Amino acid sequence: MRIGVDLGGTKIELIALDDSGVTLLRRRVPTPSGDYAGTLNTIAALVVSAERELRRTGTVGVASPGAISTRTDLLKNSNSTVLNGHALDRDLSESLGRPVRLENDANCFALSEAVDGAGAGHAVVFGVILGTGVGGGIVVDGRLLVGPHRIAGEWGHNPLPWSRDSERPGAACYCGKAGCVETFLNGAGLAREYQSHGGNGALSAPQIASAARAGDARAQQSLAVYQDRLARSLAVVVDLIDPDVIVLGGGLSNIDRLYDGLTQRVASHAFSDAIDTPIVRALHGDSSGVRGAARLWTPGGSEHL
Repeated sequence: MRIGVDLGGTKIELIALDDSGVTLLRRRVPTPSGDYAGTLNTIAALVVSAERELRRTGTVGVASPGAISTRTDLLKNSNSTVLNGHALDRDLSESLGRPVRLENDANCFALSEAVDGAGAGHAVVFGVILGTGVGGGIVVDGRLLVGPHRIAGEWGHNPLPWSRDSERPGAACYCGKAGCVETFLNGAGLAREYQSHGGNGALSAPQIASAARAGDARAQQSLAVYQDRLARSLAVVVDLIDPDVIVLGGGLSNIDRLYDGLTQRVASHAFSDAIDTPIVRALHGDSSGVRGAARLWTPGGSEHL
């Protein structure tokens, strides 16, 4: 049995898979806000409870925002900032009394979708998370491309490409810079854009999408701007790694109108006379990250290029 845990800013999800990938059990609980010790205890309790219910033990893989630093062996770059500076992988191993494999949540998402999701059968898969944060992961021939500093695929912390005067300097990002792609393409970025058009800034991304479907011109305009920014940002990814497919995940990936003409918009910015890269929605939805975490223990799942 393989257990996957997806450690998010607001929820912690667990999945247990059998050797053939069939789901045996799923659980989801709130993440203890700003409480590192509480987070460790919650994960350990979830694993113990699942194993007790299923009457078997399993391997444990964890999807977490950020990555373990190769210099300090501590977590870095997490937008759940309470995790930064801690030996999350070692602390979880100690809590559970067994080895734990930990990987960036976007990498886990990309691995899941490349193995048996919307990217299955493609050699180079770029997986995108569009949600509270904006992340990315690269899978080549079924193996994660992580890089020597474990930051491969982190497209969300580059400047918005071809930015306009009205887009500069951009909102402050938790990474310490301003105008990162993440600040434009996360849920808060869409809400700010809607507010700038006179809309209610308290609306969530799904509510803005619903308003657009209902004919709200401000919501429709906001989504058009969002799609343009998404296309510009993905064009740089295409120029850098030219993936066979781009798979979108996270809450904002469920907005249908984002896909309309998106490949053509990317093509208008990419450095080629023609671009027809498929841009598709994740097959496993918000379960991809946790499924990928469980797959860190499958043959090849923990291998890095």
